[in-house]
Order: sequence, then structure tokens, then C-alpha cells
Amino acid sequence: MCEIRIGAHGGGRQTRCMTLIESFVAASAVFAVAGLVKGVIGLGLPTLSMAMLALWMSPAEAAALLILPSFVTNVWQLQPWRALPSVLRRLRGLQLGIAAGTLGGVAFFGAPAGAWTQVLLGAALVAYAAWGLAGRTLTVSAAHERWLGPLMGVLTGLVTALTGVFVLPAVPYLQALGLQRSALMQAMGISFTTATLALAAGLLGHGAYAAADAGMSAGLLLPALAGMSLGQRLRERLPVVVFRRLFFAGLGLLGTYMLLAA
Repeated sequence: MCEIRIGAHGGGRQTRCMTLIESFVAASAVFAVAGLVKGVIGLGLPTLSMAMLALWMSPAEAAALLILPSFVTNVWQLQPWRALPSVLRRLRGLQLGIAAGTLGGVAFFGAPAGAWTQVLLGAALVAYAAWGLAGRTLTVSAAHERWLGPLMGVLTGLVTALTGVFVLPAVPYLQALGLQRSALMQAMGISFTTATLALAAGLLGHGAYAAADAGMSAGLLLPALAGMSLGQRLRERLPVVVFRRLFFAGLGLLGTYMLLAA
């Protein structure tokens, strides 16, 4: 896992390869921070972790590492279990679209890789940050959910296959449904779980999810869960609106950096 840096003297480029231990420590810090963000606002773990990991490893490697931490934290977010069946019924079209779009996207485009994927990821982060900072409210009527849900799911699946990021356009769509806070958190957990499982299946089928990736991904569960637990505690104390603004601003800056670097 290497990173390319511009030399301070002579303007040349220097390539430095990280050891496995260095990479694991750095990835642990990334997932702890990403888990913290997810604990406070209910999303952000795959988005933030993909963006930060891609600074020193390929998008395909980063996508493979986030599978288990993303899946487990998303399942945790599915609570309360008694309300799960009704939310699932309402969102089944969205989930089918996410699965189809992700699997089809990986089959057609392959695993996330290359500078073009970093451009797409950076653009997705900037677009998501701009939408979040604008604070605009969209509304989707119940009459349009039957066809719009699957369409938003397919588009989200394609973005997932190309970048490893699950949030666009699923999160804006879910927020436009007018769900209560707890139902919205649960709906995001359901959608992110579907995208995670579909991405894992696509990577496995494409030969891009090795046993070593699974082992390292499992090792990153603890910092992700610890960060999420702390974030849930902070949620009761911090002004969520302020935290969301800082979160979206940070994603926008990171996305801009990735666009320029790519």
C-alpha cells in the first residue's frame, strides 16, 4: 500500500509504501472516527472511511476493508426490531434496486479501481456535502414511491459499485419520505446493509475480496464499534445540526482534495 508525495526539494515525486502494521493502525483510526460520526448522525461510516482510506490505498482495497465494519454497524442500526417488518415492506422496492444496481455495476464495471474511480468518489462526496450543507427539504408523495424507490435503488447501487459509497441518492430519497427520526435511522440502516451485502457478493464474484482482506476487515470491527458507541452517547449531548454541518463541510473538502489529486 503506497502513497505518492511531492518532494519538498527538487519538485520530484516520492513513493512510500506503508507496512501492514502502519496500514492497520491508520485504518483503525479511520474506522474509529467514521464510527463516531455514524453514531451521532446515523451515517457516514462507508463514506468517510472510503474517502480517507483511498488516500493511501486503492479504492478496491478500501471497499474490501469496509465490508464487515459497515455490515455490523448497519445491523446494529436496524433496531428497534419490532418496527423492522413495516419499514422493510415500505422500502422493499428500494432494496431490490440497490441489490440489482450494485451487482450489475460490479459485473459490468468490475471492482472499484483506478484514478477515474477516485474522481467519481470525490465528485460524489462534493455533491453529497453540497446537498447536506444546503439543508433543503425534498418531498416524495406516496403515489410516486412505487416507481421512484426502485429507480433510486438502482442508481444507488451503481454509485456503490463504482465508488464503494452507499449514500447517494438513497439518503436524500429516504429523507424526502418524511419518516420520523427513529424510522429514518432504521431505514438508512436497512439500505446500507443491503448495499454492503450486495457489494460483498459482487467483490467475491469478481475475485476482489481475498481472505486477507476479510481478516483485516474483521480486525477493524472493534474501533468501528467503539467509535459508534461513543458517537451514540455524544448524540445526546452535542447539537446535531452543528455536527452535521461540520461533517458535510469536511466531506466537501476531502472530496475536493481527491478530485484535485486524481
